Amino acid sequence: MCAAALEEYCGSTFWNASYLNREDPDLPVCVEQTVLVWIPLGFLWLCAPQHLVSLCRRTQVDAKHLSKHYICKQLVVFLLLLTAIAGLAITLGEDFPPNQVSTVKNPGVYYANPVLYAVTWILVMLCQEGVRRRKRSVDSATLFIFWLLLVLCDVFPFQTLLREGLRLGQISDVPRFSLFYISFGLELIALILSAMADIPPEAEEVVKKNPEAGAAFLSRITFNWFSSMVVKGYKRPLVQEDMWELSDAESTAVINQRFQYFMESELRAARVRFQNKMKKQREKSKEKAPEEAFQNGLSNNLGKGISQDVLMMEEKGKKGDEKKKKKDKKEENNHPNSWLISTIYKTFKGVLFESAFFKLLTDLLAFVSPQLLKFMVSFTQDKSRYTWEGYMYAVLLLVVAILQSLFLQQYFQRCFVLGMKVRTAITAAVYKKALVVSNDTRKESTVGETVNLISADAQRFNDVTNFIHLLWSCPLQIVLSIVFLWFELGPSVLAGLAVMVLMGPINGLLAAKARKIQIENMKFKDKRMKIMNEILNGIKILKLYAWETSFQAQVEGIRGQELKVMRKFAYLTSVSTFIFSSAPALVSLATFAVFVGVSPDNVLTAEKAFTSISLFNILRFPLAMLPMLIAAIVQTTVSRKRLEKFLSGEDLESDIVRHDLSFNSAVTICDGSFAWEREAEPLLKNVSLDIKPGKLVAVVGAVGSGKSSLMSALLGEMYSNKGFINIQGSLAFVPQQAWIQNATLRDNILFGSPHEDRRFQGVIQACALAPDLELLQGGDLTEIGEKGINLSGGQKQRVSLARAAYSQADIYLLDDPLSAVDSHVGKHLFDEVIGPNGILKDKTRILVTHGVSFLPYVDEIVVLVNGEVSEVGSYNSLRASRGAFSEFLDTYAKDQRKQTPSESNRYEDVADVELIPEREETLPDSPLEDTVSVTLKRENSIRRSQRHGSVRLRKNSSIRKSVSDLKKGQRLIEKEAMETGKVKFSVYLEYLRAMGWGYTVMVFLVYFIQNVAFIGQNLWLSDWTNDAVDYYNRTYPSWKRDTRVGVFGVLGVAQGLFVFMGTLLLANASVDASRTLHSRLLNNILRVPMVFFDTTPIGRVVNRFAKDIFTVDEAIPQSFRSWLLCLLGVLGTLFVICLATPFFTIVIIPLTLLYYFVQRFYVATSRQLRRLDSVSRSPIYSHFSETVSGLSVIRAYGHQERFLKHNETIIDENLKSLYPWIVSNRWLAIRLEFLGNLVVFFAALFAVISRDSLDSGLVGLSISYALNVTQTLNWLVRMTSELENNIVAVERVSEYSALENEAKWVTDTRPPEKWPEQGRLQFDNYKVRYRPGLDLVLHGVTCDINSTEKIGIVGRTGAGKSSLTNCLFRIIEAAEGSIRIDDVDISTIGLHDLRNRLTIIPQDPVLFSGTLRMNLDPFDKFSDEQIWRVLELSHLKDYAAGLQEGLQHEVAEGGENLSVGQRQLLCLARALLRRTRILILDEATAAVDLETDDLIQNTIRKEFSHCTVLTIAHRLHSIMDSSRVMVLDAGRIVEFDSPSNLLQKRGHFYAMAKDAGINQEDNTVF
Repeated sequence: MCAAALEEYCGSTFWNASYLNREDPDLPVCVEQTVLVWIPLGFLWLCAPQHLVSLCRRTQVDAKHLSKHYICKQLVVFLLLLTAIAGLAITLGEDFPPNQVSTVKNPGVYYANPVLYAVTWILVMLCQEGVRRRKRSVDSATLFIFWLLLVLCDVFPFQTLLREGLRLGQISDVPRFSLFYISFGLELIALILSAMADIPPEAEEVVKKNPEAGAAFLSRITFNWFSSMVVKGYKRPLVQEDMWELSDAESTAVINQRFQYFMESELRAARVRFQNKMKKQREKSKEKAPEEAFQNGLSNNLGKGISQDVLMMEEKGKKGDEKKKKKDKKEENNHPNSWLISTIYKTFKGVLFESAFFKLLTDLLAFVSPQLLKFMVSFTQDKSRYTWEGYMYAVLLLVVAILQSLFLQQYFQRCFVLGMKVRTAITAAVYKKALVVSNDTRKESTVGETVNLISADAQRFNDVTNFIHLLWSCPLQIVLSIVFLWFELGPSVLAGLAVMVLMGPINGLLAAKARKIQIENMKFKDKRMKIMNEILNGIKILKLYAWETSFQAQVEGIRGQELKVMRKFAYLTSVSTFIFSSAPALVSLATFAVFVGVSPDNVLTAEKAFTSISLFNILRFPLAMLPMLIAAIVQTTVSRKRLEKFLSGEDLESDIVRHDLSFNSAVTICDGSFAWEREAEPLLKNVSLDIKPGKLVAVVGAVGSGKSSLMSALLGEMYSNKGFINIQGSLAFVPQQAWIQNATLRDNILFGSPHEDRRFQGVIQACALAPDLELLQGGDLTEIGEKGINLSGGQKQRVSLARAAYSQADIYLLDDPLSAVDSHVGKHLFDEVIGPNGILKDKTRILVTHGVSFLPYVDEIVVLVNGEVSEVGSYNSLRASRGAFSEFLDTYAKDQRKQTPSESNRYEDVADVELIPEREETLPDSPLEDTVSVTLKRENSIRRSQRHGSVRLRKNSSIRKSVSDLKKGQRLIEKEAMETGKVKFSVYLEYLRAMGWGYTVMVFLVYFIQNVAFIGQNLWLSDWTNDAVDYYNRTYPSWKRDTRVGVFGVLGVAQGLFVFMGTLLLANASVDASRTLHSRLLNNILRVPMVFFDTTPIGRVVNRFAKDIFTVDEAIPQSFRSWLLCLLGVLGTLFVICLATPFFTIVIIPLTLLYYFVQRFYVATSRQLRRLDSVSRSPIYSHFSETVSGLSVIRAYGHQERFLKHNETIIDENLKSLYPWIVSNRWLAIRLEFLGNLVVFFAALFAVISRDSLDSGLVGLSISYALNVTQTLNWLVRMTSELENNIVAVERVSEYSALENEAKWVTDTRPPEKWPEQGRLQFDNYKVRYRPGLDLVLHGVTCDINSTEKIGIVGRTGAGKSSLTNCLFRIIEAAEGSIRIDDVDISTIGLHDLRNRLTIIPQDPVLFSGTLRMNLDPFDKFSDEQIWRVLELSHLKDYAAGLQEGLQHEVAEGGENLSVGQRQLLCLARALLRRTRILILDEATAAVDLETDDLIQNTIRKEFSHCTVLTIAHRLHSIMDSSRVMVLDAGRIVEFDSPSNLLQKRGHFYAMAKDAGINQEDNTVF
């Protein structure tokens, strides 16, 4: 019926089979005029609306220019419109001639088609205008596809007209014939034009920075726009500057904004769910124990009227003890959970659906190939069929494969970009959370663990999202395969299916087991990273105490456990690999055996067998992927929990500190009690303070009396149990331990404020940084290392103070900033910055201090005793009241008595000012000199002190060098070395060597045999199918059938067994390799000289232990195995195809060459991008850990936003190299797949050409293999490059395993057992420099120090005091000269022998996480009695005895849970325990208040009376009783004599003593 209507419409036959049943087939004209016209036009009409929409939107048309390109496109369409009108005119002219009546009318189609075309062309012109008006659009995909369809559909009439003309020898309808060819030519031109990008001028800049923005449709689907990067990468190694800009959608800011938006709502919902759950649990527990709950809940909280969540939190704390027992069960649910996945889904659902659509298309297309294969095989069997069918199938195979490749790559591109975005979103969210997280949550995870969240866990999410669609795609592929197999083999498929289903539970078991192991593994990893972090942060202490071996053993212990777990995991994987590699063989065995066995009529023909085989091949992928995916998802659930726990943790309450403007004081605390944790006992009790604006308030008190806690409370870092704080104005905070960023000195001071030179210079002068700047190579642009590594303690503190002074805040919280600097610098800082005449004199200042000398000049003093305010008042009133304060003073400030200066007394000194190269200030109660003369005097003395001043990085010239010409030695942090070019073959050898050669050879062999078995099995099958031809119409003998099935099965099982063996061997080998590489790295890092750590950011070293070792552990074995299997697979495939169609060998050579070039081009670029990615990733982690350690400072200044922005920039830098890497994979894949598709095409083509000489079994075999080759080829290059990329980790690890070591720990010349017995020291013309290429720091020091002498060492900051101690311990080696201890030259003995016999109490007290005992005695050399004794001597016994666990008390990371004073006392205890004859005190009393100082001094006097003691002092009081004092200046000894003699000399020492307020007669007091 339909056909009849169409025939009337066309005026010719619509369809007749005879058209195709001949050697040269053709389509009927009617089909060409109807169906082939409607297909492209229909497509256009469907897609037109989206283009017309932008026409309706109001845009300024004049803003967009008319490009030549656009004009050409419109012109071509206009000409086409003319041809359509001409076609209509011809028809009208024929039907209605002007003077006669025409009897034969043209059929309807001749009217309809020109009209259809005319309307379409007008539509196309409108669409092109719509495209032009779209913002930043360069072309239109739909229009391109429309032109393509049109040209393809017009090819048929094109050849029909030609063939007819040739057959007849003349052209029957000239006008239409000419019009058709003219319009065909125009369509071709239009197609070419639409394939080119038309870049509008406003987008040109963008396109330069990011070519993707200007890529046309064809270039986008083949990723051709990326070629320029590949070529550049091939010519020379890429660098970060070559990277293109990110498009907005990929930038961190945009991703993060979206993610945060959805996260807030999801988290809110999750919190509500969580609270309801807790309520239910609480009701349950109330039923169990009503009284208890009543006491807990009501009596505690309802009285205070605390909100629901607080109740909940308290409840949580109460359950703490039970929780420990039920820890494992409870772990899951003590935080709002299962909201992260939904957040990710909502944020990225657009991309998810797009990629799902492409995946669906790919999956469906995958099933077309086996059907084509089936036709192909039956074509070769039936010799009577026309040859054109074969060619058609070959072309169709090619087209299907190409479409499949295009869709697949689009799907992959979207998935990988999605993975990248998810990782970015999580990293940014964790960072943002870290800035606001409360102290409770912060305590739960160490810095190392938090960094792990963004390194390991975010990466896990990245990996899973790459393949998330396989969750539905795998089952879909399995179902479809089974349906198609059913058509082939009927119910016997169920046998195969049963085998698969049986594998399911086994797999489930393995996955559950794997998950347990994975969690265990993460625990060990965290633990190991935590210790590594501490080792690297405290490496100096380890070296000074010679404790490396103990810590090495600790790490090796954990690593051993980790490897044990890894080996378990590897065995599990090999079992699952066995199951999965033998799965396809078992499945096809079961199916074919049942099929042949069920009835004698079932004969296995070639088409059945090979269609089934290619369907089984499709099945292999989802079956292999599902378990991997499940395992990955399992690992991700672990990560998900960790992330949810962290991200849903409590924020710091922003309302602890109020900012109410109605108060008239700057700082008010009203009856406040504050604790560090919600449920803890308050540390500060009933504190009330009222500080008026512009006042200077000092806070004093003994160690642990809560001074630093008071600061934290004012910053809002503590929980307030009652009362409130009100602060008016902005804050600046100087912490007790200066926090310095890895940036230039200027950036550290500016801290994000704009640079104003006058203000900046003022601050620098006031903070006494000017002399230091003179000496630093780059002036204020000198780069400061991580944690301020290249500044001395005093300089760090002054920079920290300068940062505060520059910030122009209203209120300054200064937590003991003067303790780390020398006394005269401290005086200068007080006078110039903090004190009544300082640059902050109009601001409110709260100063925690131990320096008694400053107290007379403050407005008010707050005395803290045990967390309570005992007195408040001015200096004099407190002296008078004879309370706690005056006792405090009487004990510690004997020198203060002499300091009530009478004027006459004061004036005698003025004459000396000229002689003293130090700053002298008039005291408040001396008569005012005219300011000018004071200023001049001060300038003078400053200038002079600059001449004498000095700092560690010394240059003789005081002229500043421009930053660019720093010599190599002076650039502090070298840029991370990045290997370029091809990974050297030696690196692979190194890995194989680490695995062991025996293992390596066995693995290769076993996998090779497995491959032989695989090919054998398939050849056997192809032989089996030929039986169908041999026994055609005869009964099939059962013995033959059994042989066929039996051999097939044996070969299948053999494959599985060999894979199992191979995997087991590889697992053992790779665990061995991991062990070797890690212990070599660790062993070496602990033996590297200190200079290395001073010049290398810790993040970089940590990266080696975290990311690179992770790669060696997990990624390399995996990619090595895959690579081997792929390589053998590809070789096998090519072998089989050549066996079947020997012609194919001709094509192999050009294909191999092409393949090789593509691969080389790609690998060069990809590898470099990979390296850039890991190098640009380090700063993300460094910046993150830096932020976490400086949290209180960042929060105090309110700079969270700025740090967030900075973090976004850093992540963007990383994405700039990650995104091109993802694209480079697609670029490669699409090119390789085209190659693979050519292999399929040629295999099919040669099969058609030589079909007379081939049996159908081999054709089936060769094409089904070829269909598989595309994927394998792709995997091979991917694996080769992944192996190269991963092996870089081995390269990086071995780079650090080969660093130059310091001297041997133990040498052949060992000192006597009791050495040093006397403790005599001789320096002989000792010179030293920090690194080759730098200037000397000590210029020929010569002196003798006798046994049991007590020597004080003084000098300005940077005079070389610390360098002297470093030399004693050989932290830096001599450039010339020697040091002898008891006549043994220390450079001749082993470092451990030396360092074990000296003791130092270092400047910064460094503790390690572990027990108290371990911190004192890591080698377990001493008994508990000895340890308690030293604790008693160091005044810690009461503290330690008060702890629940006593000596086993856990010290937190970095000793966070002890006060600085207690840490210092612990260091003293260490020294007491070692009991060596030489003791060095390095500014040990800096961070301690006077009381503790006194304790330490007395203990040292008593306990170390028989030792030689060297004290590097800041407070001259502490060394006034020394036997001699050594005064250092600029690396030389300028004075060396007893204190009393030096005071009479009136030289350097006298000047310093004067500054500290020590007069000659004072000396007698000591």
